[in-house]
Amino acid sequence: MNVQEQIEAYITSQPEPKRSDMQALHRIILGIMPACKLWYLDGKNSENKTVSNPNIGYGFYTINYADGPTRSFIKIGLSANKTGISVYILGIKDKTYLAQAYGKN
Repeated sequence: MNVQEQIEAYITSQPEPKRSDMQALHRIILGIMPACKLWYLDGKNSENKTVSNPNIGYGFYTINYADGPTRSFIKIGLSANKTGISVYILGIKDKTYLAQAYGKN
């Protein structure tokens, strides 16, 4: 199964109304970032144990650590959980931007 098929299976496995909300968010993000790299993380470690909720990743940015290694991370993440949907936005240089722009909402 390729990444797009994994994402589709993950979204369709969600109960309503979460499924429809995730499909809408997925379409919005792809509309904003149509050529982004897509990621799907199933939430399992190398021993096949569940260690986190599965999530969909969009785009990437790279961090260069002081001790030498470089690591890529998703720019936007989308994950279903027991109480709703989590949206992760990473790699924003201005750490106060989201709070200032959308905090009142």
